[in-house]
Amino acid sequence: MRRKLSYGLAVLLLAGCSASTAAVETPKKVEPAQAVVRAPVVMMLGDSYTAGIKGVEPEATYAGDLARKLGWQVIIGGYRGTGFLSRGMIGKNFARLFTDQLSWRPAPDMVMIVGGHNDATRRNPMNGLNEAVYQLLNTVKGRWPTTKIVLVGPMWGGDAPQNAFLVRDVMKSVADQMQVPFVDPLAEQWISGDVSRGTGNADLYIRRDETHPNEAGNAYFADKLVAALSRLGLNQPNK
Repeated sequence: MRRKLSYGLAVLLLAGCSASTAAVETPKKVEPAQAVVRAPVVMMLGDSYTAGIKGVEPEATYAGDLARKLGWQVIIGGYRGTGFLSRGMIGKNFARLFTDQLSWRPAPDMVMIVGGHNDATRRNPMNGLNEAVYQLLNTVKGRWPTTKIVLVGPMWGGDAPQNAFLVRDVMKSVADQMQVPFVDPLAEQWISGDVSRGTGNADLYIRRDETHPNEAGNAYFADKLVAALSRLGLNQPNK
């Protein structure tokens, strides 16, 4: 009798195990998480067009608008009145501003240097300009060898004077020598005419000071740079 009970208990236990095994659900396939796309980190160094005039924050300039339109993480450096040689009221040129504001940070995906306007207004704009442009580009390349660099020529609030074109020519020449992409607002005639005379598109995009972009002008400059950078394949520099 005990042997029969033992046998029956063994059958029940086996049956129970089989039932339990059958009830186990097959684990669902877990899809791999999508990779997080990192926004490009771009540093921009420039004068009042980039860093803002008095009363205008950097994020309200074309530089801030450009970053929003392209989805960049942007770090805006520079100061009004400055240039490759021009030191403005802060007493620093672009080279010094790069050292103080940007060079100590981790390597970005791209550095944009935008200027030349204030150098063109100096008494002797050509004296030392070639060396200053070369030295700054060389410093950036030496600091971050794999970082992309773009040089953007002088922006102007209307029909530009001859000195602006001379400065532009030096900047473009150095950029070509160093194989740095160059964007040329003067050649593309981003702004034309004169605010006070109501000619060209200056009256739409430039302030009454006949120099700096208004709100619409900053958005317009940003759009122009989006187009220029897209042509160069640099609108998403981390790819």
